[in-house]
Amino acid sequence: MLELDRLTLSQGNFRLTADWSVAPGSRIAVIGPSGAGKSTLLAAIAGFLTPTAGAIRWNQADLARVPPGKRPVTILFQDQNLFPHLTVAQNLGLGLRPDLRLSLDDQRRIGRALERTGLAGLGPRRPAQLSGGQASRAALARALLRARPILLLDEPFAALGPALRADMLALVREVADETKALVLMVTHDPEDARALGGMTSFVDAGVAHPPVATQTLLAAPPPALQNYLGRN
Repeated sequence: MLELDRLTLSQGNFRLTADWSVAPGSRIAVIGPSGAGKSTLLAAIAGFLTPTAGAIRWNQADLARVPPGKRPVTILFQDQNLFPHLTVAQNLGLGLRPDLRLSLDDQRRIGRALERTGLAGLGPRRPAQLSGGQASRAALARALLRARPILLLDEPFAALGPALRADMLALVREVADETKALVLMVTHDPEDARALGGMTSFVDAGVAHPPVATQTLLAAPPPALQNYLGRN
């Protein structure tokens, strides 16, 4: 279980609070206005930002002293973070071994991940030779190879068209269901939240509100969310 226990995050004059928990395997969309603190929340869970107060726990273990690379977390950003001088297969290999000393079993796992994400045969290519959708799939494949129990998605598919974005969200749902990974995905689009399924946390006015079933929240949004969705 991921617990945000009376959490306070501060950056300059900005302050964000959260006080809720979610079970492993949950799919949580995080929506809200620009600058509300959505990415800040993910950064704290990943270990890139130290809380001002409160605690972040995974399965009752406090993560305060756990460095980012040792946390049970994989994070995927919009820019994909693929290294241009490496092949696609080597970029995926970083998810298994940062030194790229890959065993035959590692190479087989990379091959299966490429097939799973629709990239079979593209392992020898460089990232510059991929389309936007293919680059997103490669970055997601690398994240999946890391096999961490928490997957943080910070608008990784925002630059894709509607059809490609829908495909990627379907793949995230499928893999999350199989691996029982907890997914938290930042998005500005309520349709992405619907597509992800599960629950949604609305972030606004310095508060990351407890997740609520997405369909319920969007069917009867509170006034602040109505304003954000442009329904007033």
